[in-house]
Amino acid sequence: MKKCLILLLAAALAGPALAQKNPKAVDRPKLVVGIVVDQMRYDYLYRYWAKYGNDGFKRLLGQGFSYENTHYNYVPTYTGPGHASVYTGTTPSVHGIVGNNWYVRAAGRETYVTEDKTVQPVGGTALAGQQSPRNMLTTTITDELRLATNFQSKVIGVCIKDRGSILPAGHSANAAYWYDGANGAFITSTYYQSALPEWVMQFNSRKLAEKYLSKPWETLLPIEQYTESSADDVAWEGAFKGEAKPVFPHNLPLLSGINIAAEKAGERAGVDASAATQSANYDLIRSTPFGNSLTADFAMETVRAEKLGQRGQTDFLALSFSSTDYVGHQFGTTAIETEDTYLRLDQDLARFLAFLDKTVGKGNALVFLTADHAAAQSPDFMRDKHIPAGSVGPALMRDSLQQMLVRRHGAGNWVLSYENQQVYLNRPLIAERKLDLRKVQDEVVDAAVRLTGVNRAIAADDLQKSHWESGMLMYLENGYFPKRSGDVMLVLEPGWLESYSYPVNKGTTHGSMNTYDTHVPLVFWGWHVRKGESNAPAKITDIAPTVARWLHIQEPNGCTGQPLQEVLGR
Repeated sequence: MKKCLILLLAAALAGPALAQKNPKAVDRPKLVVGIVVDQMRYDYLYRYWAKYGNDGFKRLLGQGFSYENTHYNYVPTYTGPGHASVYTGTTPSVHGIVGNNWYVRAAGRETYVTEDKTVQPVGGTALAGQQSPRNMLTTTITDELRLATNFQSKVIGVCIKDRGSILPAGHSANAAYWYDGANGAFITSTYYQSALPEWVMQFNSRKLAEKYLSKPWETLLPIEQYTESSADDVAWEGAFKGEAKPVFPHNLPLLSGINIAAEKAGERAGVDASAATQSANYDLIRSTPFGNSLTADFAMETVRAEKLGQRGQTDFLALSFSSTDYVGHQFGTTAIETEDTYLRLDQDLARFLAFLDKTVGKGNALVFLTADHAAAQSPDFMRDKHIPAGSVGPALMRDSLQQMLVRRHGAGNWVLSYENQQVYLNRPLIAERKLDLRKVQDEVVDAAVRLTGVNRAIAADDLQKSHWESGMLMYLENGYFPKRSGDVMLVLEPGWLESYSYPVNKGTTHGSMNTYDTHVPLVFWGWHVRKGESNAPAKITDIAPTVARWLHIQEPNGCTGQPLQEVLGR
């Protein structure tokens, strides 16, 4: 008995000391970096493998843990919903980001995903700067880190696209910065701060966008080495405005007007130098690999100036590379331009990872890399190879359904909007004509499935009253938010996509539930990440709860994903 009492007393005295050594209580990385590559298909990791260097994608895969079977589990697979789902750990059915745009019934108009007319631009134009995360209805993993540390952790979002910066950074971020093509600068809004920090103004004063656009876009390697891609001049690629053909080299100085504008401003005595800015097309950099380089430049300056991961607290940099998406949309998935963009992104990743080693310390940063969606092959490319594919025109789809309802029920604006492959019906008009909403939805369903390229149509009423754990209807249910979604959801046939220039098909797009749009990379690297890979199914919504386990904090408040046990070593 006396021996037991002594042991119990010793344990009680040792308790506080043991608690202090509990790694789960104190052990966190100095910095978390979430990297989202816009429109990156999973197979790009390996399609260009032989030409990647050793310090970018190969370093992440060679030293990190890769989930080879990671998919999105909802539609539509667009940028806004993708970034929101990665960071909230849930689907549009919960976080409410149902598209890049959607129809707002109460306002009678469409809205943009991060549009916020209650805030003002800081450093840029009203069109680019009136943005915030207010349309997102749940917390993010970045919000939860701020909450867990009593707002001592810093969270900053960086991306050329506003939505690629704002949504990942969350509601409580210290800052989010995005690019304004009107002045070639990174900007923010009064949602975050009333003025740009001095370091941001100094970065913008370097005019790096102008420098990148002052040289032609040549291939990184001799063009004959791009054997993973189609020929340079094919019918399904889109040329830059001002180009005769979509071929290398792309004369960026001429296309952007950078050199010409600067020369004219300099020639005219007494003319403000801003004249060059007003006539130059700084937005062009988005559709070149140098938009990613500019993003990497700004991200590294963010880490340096804000001392992220160097302050004794765990900080979070939400970093997205979006030029891959612009290039993919314009040129398609098999273009030399696309391959060159990824080879150059590989170099940008290499210098960014080396920068983290130097500033935060090797092994002190936890990094994950994924994509907000993937992409379809260009329909004309597929048909050229005798593979079924096609496109539909959104305007034509809308008009066809509108005309059907006019024939059945008389004149009226029956279809208010067609967005995200969803039909928004005029509910007040339906009620005024004393029609049953569900019956009108069914009429649209019956008409829609007869349209070329349409595989299935589902009434919203079915999505609200049923539940599916897998299959096509699960994707639709997970993407459906009653207050923002349409009345009828359409599903196109595999290989078919929406072409806004229909019947012309240039480049490609995304948005479907097919694997070419849902299958994306997922690689964890750095702090406490063991080397390996898994072919077990993983969902994009599993990223946030996995990071939450590493940080020992709460998952986002709408989270429906589950921690990935293999990479956690449990």
